[in-house]
Amino acid sequence: MTTESSRKTDRDAVRADARRNRERLLTAARAVFAEHGIDAPMATVARRAGVGVATLYRHFPTRDALVRGAFARQMETCGRALTDALAADDAWTGLRQLVETVCALQREERGFPSAFLKAFPDTAPEHARVRGAAERSLATLVRRAQASGAMRPDVHPSDVVVALVAHCGLVAALPDDGAASRRLVAHLLRSFRADPAAGEPLPPPAALTLRGLPATPAGHRRPPGGA
Repeated sequence: MTTESSRKTDRDAVRADARRNRERLLTAARAVFAEHGIDAPMATVARRAGVGVATLYRHFPTRDALVRGAFARQMETCGRALTDALAADDAWTGLRQLVETVCALQREERGFPSAFLKAFPDTAPEHARVRGAAERSLATLVRRAQASGAMRPDVHPSDVVVALVAHCGLVAALPDDGAASRRLVAHLLRSFRADPAAGEPLPPPAALTLRGLPATPAGHRRPPGGA
């Protein structure tokens, strides 16, 4: 191997290592911000990613840059899910996978998107544009699934949004109960099927009883002295 080839190989290895570190940092940042809020220490993100703080700052010189990068990656994930759903040969399969992906993101992200948009209001117009495009794609998926005979003809795209909001409420109340989340998603999808019996078997039930219900809605505290 020539000296020049050796240098090129070394540079490629450095670039590949840098890309891996950046990916690890973005993944770690999403998890940390979801668990602790966007004001979580940068050092916590670095530890979660398994890199040094200096490496973090080389990729993201400021907290704002890291938070924006983590949110952008989240939007990219949602965008890929929509693209994959629209490209699916079977419309119902595409819609089901989209709903499952979004609900999985809700479990992971918790309040991160809301906190991000509150902290960075300048991103609201772009977020609204992306959301509008997503709504149009969702309407297309619903029409295709209905045309194939797999989806009830009386389902409206807003019904799917209601299902996502309902799942979001479950995640807020029971953030660590993945079994309850998966079970609810399966029930919601079955409610959209033209033939519910044609759906896949339900996932295992959650280990949940009435005694496990939150005493008050998530995010609200009972006033002092309240019943």
